[in-house]
Amino acid sequence: MPVETNVQVWQDAVQTLSKELNEPQWLNELRMNAVSQVESLELPKPDKTKITKWNFTSFTHEIVDNKVASTLDALPEGIQALIEKDVENVIVQENGDTTFSKVSEALTQKGVIFTDLKTAVKEHGDLLKKYLFTDVVNATENRLTAINAALMAGGVFLYVPKNVEVELPLQAVYAQNQADGGLFNHVVIVAEDNSSVTYVENYATTGDKAAQANIIAEVHVGANARVSFGAVDNLDDQVTSYIVRRGHVARDGRLEWALGLMNNGDTVYENTTHLVGDGSTADTKSVTVGTGTQKQNITTTVFHHGKNSDGQILKHGVLKEGASVIFNGISKIEHGATKSNGEQTERVLMLSEKARGDANPILLIDEDDVTAGHAASVGRIDPLQMFYLMSRGIPRHEAERLVIHGFLAPVVNELPIESVKDRLREAIERKVK
Repeated sequence: MPVETNVQVWQDAVQTLSKELNEPQWLNELRMNAVSQVESLELPKPDKTKITKWNFTSFTHEIVDNKVASTLDALPEGIQALIEKDVENVIVQENGDTTFSKVSEALTQKGVIFTDLKTAVKEHGDLLKKYLFTDVVNATENRLTAINAALMAGGVFLYVPKNVEVELPLQAVYAQNQADGGLFNHVVIVAEDNSSVTYVENYATTGDKAAQANIIAEVHVGANARVSFGAVDNLDDQVTSYIVRRGHVARDGRLEWALGLMNNGDTVYENTTHLVGDGSTADTKSVTVGTGTQKQNITTTVFHHGKNSDGQILKHGVLKEGASVIFNGISKIEHGATKSNGEQTERVLMLSEKARGDANPILLIDEDDVTAGHAASVGRIDPLQMFYLMSRGIPRHEAERLVIHGFLAPVVNELPIESVKDRLREAIERKVK
């Protein structure tokens, strides 16, 4: 059913959407509560970036049944290129609708749930209800989270039971190819105590120019569990994006974020980790390349609640032409989080006089017995590097390309997921060329 979405008709549209999907009462109530507050809620307020004129509410939201592919070879070539060879477990969605799903029997036998959000609502509703918009993200904390709660259709639910280790990465590909369309994805990942899993997601525009993307991921890491979350975002320059990825980590748990922020349109990124338990760890690594007149605000925050918690933030960005980026890094050590450690580094390389970069490392310390540190730099290419390369017959454009890859390599090479590295290098190469 096509739905023209604007603030005047949202309530009826959301009610129709929920009925069309035959959703349970609890989810219908969650959606309706969110949509009833959309107009009264404010937009998020990313530091140093004014987004009031960005397009977050003008789009066409169409619920369609896309053609389901029986094999990977039947998928569009642009999507096939994003999928690992010999992948064991993968879910592919186009415009929020699942078009291919492959989950191994071995995974299912372990009790692992890896399914799209719509199926999770039908088959695992009681379990999903415990985690969807609960303690990680509040559905009505701002206008954009409320819109996500009201219109979410795409996304996955990944649940790993206690004491289960998933050795092979699980992959999800989210393609947007609907003209003037909006993509509203919600990802929920739960790793129970003593479990481990690696999840990789790719976002890409593969067809008509779209309007916007509103994406939220919630990650719950149990005691002594480990989650590696990898992502490569590569939506086109017509897409305005709001992307929130957050996690809660229990005692001795570990959450690794490996994020390739390669969107081509204006984007607000927010990545937040709460280290709730003693001995918990967060390791966030992210890279971006800005081009054209693109504006990005990238905020990474680690809250230390537990004792002996460790939070690491590493971000590198490259700006070409008239692009701009704001890097905000926040390490917040709460009172009582003794022996905790928070470290962060933000570096921005500008390749044009019109490019604008801003790196803001912030340490907020409410406890004495801790360690913390930060480093930040914003600058241009070292002319000696360019002179050295060009003096050996390398053209200026190729020399810049080598410098960019070298600047980003310390981050890319440390990403814990090999597949993310490969996709990220490909995305960087496309933007550099």
